Amino acid sequence: MAKTEGWQVPDPLALGNRHALPDALRVLAEAYPRADWQEHVHFGEMIRFWMQRHAMFRQLLDLLKSDAQAALSRQMEASAHAGRLSHFGGTLLNELHGHHQIEDGHYFPRLIKLDARLERGFDLLEKDHEAMDGLLHAMAEGANSVLRGAEVGPFLDRLSGFERSLNRHLADEEDIVVPVVLHTGFAG
Repeated sequence: MAKTEGWQVPDPLALGNRHALPDALRVLAEAYPRADWQEHVHFGEMIRFWMQRHAMFRQLLDLLKSDAQAALSRQMEASAHAGRLSHFGGTLLNELHGHHQIEDGHYFPRLIKLDARLERGFDLLEKDHEAMDGLLHAMAEGANSVLRGAEVGPFLDRLSGFERSLNRHLADEEDIVVPVVLHTGFAG
């Protein structure tokens, strides 16, 4: 948050406040529409794998939410839910954390050099990763509470909030990274 005459002004680009990328960061996304990505000559194995990882994160989150809803409505036994929550929740947390480390340490520094117009976009994505670390920690705390016998409802609410942030981040990341790859032919 920025300070303006003693008031805290929310950052409109912060992950929890953002509804879309600003136009200035959509310069390549406009030139390379999402509907055309998979047909592009530079949509290779690296970007296909990366997009599959994003799809996996979304699927794991959907599974965690549907399991929590089933447990809340007593359509799933608490012990079955605990086992699935531990396994799939741990998988999501570990895989997202590792994915962000690889992006921040390997891919983003290389991609920034390919199109300077999007440097601010990559800075935004790195800030998202910092915010996601806190959200991942909060999700883990919520899951651990359920595993210790707490009610599922508050965890389900936390998952819904996490889902909004994760989906915003993944969509924006895709709208920055994929067009850079298509534009430059970056192969990893």
